[in-house]
This record gives sequence, C-alpha cells and structure tokens, in this order.
Amino acid sequence: MIDLAIADGIARVTLNAPDKLNALDETALRDLDAAYASAETAGVRALVLAGEGRAFCAGRDISGVDPRTDDVTGYLDGLLAPLLRRISAFPAPTFAAAQGACLGVGLGLLIATDVVYVADTAKIGSPFAALGALLDSGGHSLFVSRLGTHKTLDLIYTGRLLSGAEAVAAGLFSRAYPAEDLRDAVDAAAASAASGATQALLASKALVRAIRDEQLSLWDAVAAENLAQAALRNTADYREGFAAFQQKRPPHFTGA
Repeated sequence: MIDLAIADGIARVTLNAPDKLNALDETALRDLDAAYASAETAGVRALVLAGEGRAFCAGRDISGVDPRTDDVTGYLDGLLAPLLRRISAFPAPTFAAAQGACLGVGLGLLIATDVVYVADTAKIGSPFAALGALLDSGGHSLFVSRLGTHKTLDLIYTGRLLSGAEAVAAGLFSRAYPAEDLRDAVDAAAASAASGATQALLASKALVRAIRDEQLSLWDAVAAENLAQAALRNTADYREGFAAFQQKRPPHFTGA
C-alpha cells in the first residue's frame, strides 16, 4: 500500500491503495512512517509524496472501524501525530502532489510537508460533521491561520470543499496545476531542490518553522537568520556558491 522508490537523491513515497482513495488504516500509517525512516537513512536530498489514482488521500480508513470500541487516541496520538512530526522534521526538502480528495489525515500529510502542489480540481475541507466527527490532523490550525475564524467555521459547519485552485488562492498551499501537469511540476521542483545547497535549504526550513511555531518577532527572526548564515559559512556548498559566482559558472552543490 505504501511504495518507496529512491533514485538520483530523491525519495518518492506513494500511497498506493486507489480502490480506497488511499485512505490510511493503522498498518498503513506504520508503513508510511517506515518509508520516511528508510528515506532518511538513505540520505536523500529531496522527497516527493503522492497518491495513486484519482485521490491523494481521503483520510482515515474507517471501513472496518466499530465506533463503540474505536481507539481514537491510539490512532491519532499514538500513530498519526508522531508520523506528522517525522514528516515535518524530515532532513531534506519535501514536496507533495495532491489531486482529488485531500481530507482528514490526507490534509494532515500535506500540512506537514514543506511544499504542496495541488491539482486545480483537488477537494480540500472538512466534511466530517456528516460523521459526527471532528476535523483533525492539524486542519483547524491551517484553516484559522490562513482563512480566519469565520471562513474556517463556515467550511466546518457546511462541509463545503475548496477546490485546489481556491485553496492556493487562499494561501493554503503553494501552487495549483491542471491534474495532468501536477506530477511533472512536483518532480521538477524536487529535482531542483535535490541539486541545491541542502544545508542552506534546511536552515530556511528550520527558520520558517520557528517563525510559525514559536511566533518569532521580526528582530528575533533577523537574529536567527544571522546565526544561521554564519554557520553556513563553514559548509562546502557555501564556499562553492561563492566560488561559482566569482568564476561566473554554475555552482555544483553536493549537499555538504
């Protein structure tokens, strides 16, 4: 159900249960966590997450769940939250290609990924009121921070789904593409990152997350930038970048 392929410094993780719209049960979450762990061990310089078929991920697979005995905490806190933290902290730039349904857990996977490209016809939102359930996986945080409280509760109360184009226009994700162009666009972005100055990219990743999670002030962010820049001075790619500029040639970054 979870496929992992590694080539040219890029890991490609694919949710491969199209008959279930790539909905994820407990086993699938464990397998997805293991895929990210393997990619990290392999030292890849970029990672792409995608879903096979007409949906990225329709959320949790509840087809066999008895709500009377459902271990909600075990699924969400025990399995999902650690996975989302692993994805967010992955030590390389991460990209996602999302088409069709991107709901619940599927939305959470996108939130934890660095850069998200969506099909313009993707479906994003909170249809869970119809189940008597709650939007989870970080959806409340994303929607409130980008849409505000009124639009967030409007989506939750009505169950209306945003298209991928609407989601990008609202600032939820990076770019929207026609579905047939989506994977090529994500692959090109990942290839560019994989050939880039990895340590510099990761320094920006850490700083962006600190600004979001720790709500750094402007001047605290400037101070953090200054420290990161000083640390990068000791990397091989920093020296290569300066040398390439001075010699008027393209840089050759190794990620070191």
